Amino acid sequence: MQPAFTALFLWLFVLLFLLGMLANGFIVVVLSRDWRRLGRLPPSDMILISLGASRFCLQWVGIVHNFYYFLHLGKLNRGPIRQLFSLHWNFLNSATFWFGAWLSVLFCLKIANLTCPAFLWLKWRFPGSVPWLLLGSLLVSCIVTLLSYWGNLAVYQGLFIRKLFGNMTYEEWNRRMEIFYFLPMKFVTLSIPCSVFLVSTVLLINSLRRHTQMMRQNGHSLQDLSTQAHTRALKSLISFLVLYAVSFVTVVISGAGFFTTESNWYWPWQILIYLCTSVHPLILILSNFRLRGVFWQLLLLARGFWVA
Repeated sequence: MQPAFTALFLWLFVLLFLLGMLANGFIVVVLSRDWRRLGRLPPSDMILISLGASRFCLQWVGIVHNFYYFLHLGKLNRGPIRQLFSLHWNFLNSATFWFGAWLSVLFCLKIANLTCPAFLWLKWRFPGSVPWLLLGSLLVSCIVTLLSYWGNLAVYQGLFIRKLFGNMTYEEWNRRMEIFYFLPMKFVTLSIPCSVFLVSTVLLINSLRRHTQMMRQNGHSLQDLSTQAHTRALKSLISFLVLYAVSFVTVVISGAGFFTTESNWYWPWQILIYLCTSVHPLILILSNFRLRGVFWQLLLLARGFWVA
């Protein structure tokens, strides 16, 4: 790839980081203000503020890691700094996937029109279980981080090279650990929240689709406000599904170390990894009535300040 294209994708990555930082920070600030004023948060806001905070921190860790890795490749490859970055990145990444899954489950239970007894039982019990589910997600993320940390120790400190593979070079051992340890570990640990997310999102999309078709059959036009609301909800869910799937695939593949800073496609790959954490918060803001209202107020305030 030409240096000009590398610089283009580098700047796109930075712009994506700024978009995500502002959107996630906005969600956290607005909901934290409501939390302080009311003294409590509804289950949906608990998940949103947890998701926004984890994404905000994840993006900071990601951009610092990427630029340090890009500028100090020789120092970072085997040093303790990379272990420190990996420790934070794996924890925040796992927590983000779990929070996104719980958000999808909550939307499904609140909106989907199903009469299954198990669904009705979950709809009754889930809101009160949200704080425990969030704490459990953090605990699972800690376990995933410890597993990853053990692998990093084995790779970057060479714990078992001399004992078990004395005739193997560092690069060969590193590659074997990436293929046979990090890749399966990321796939298994992230497949669980992704499966929860996929099932709940597909159920919700199918329920909304059937409801929209029934409304059209009953004489509601495409310009009807209720029909438009359901159509917007479907588009929002489908976009979330696509972004979540792209994030899952890219994070799992990155565990195998296919894209290093020496690769021509390193920065485009990083854009795909952080696409969901940067773009989806903006979708959440525009689809949430309270967040959207505060957002437009800030835009009007900024416009008035600029004109003045």
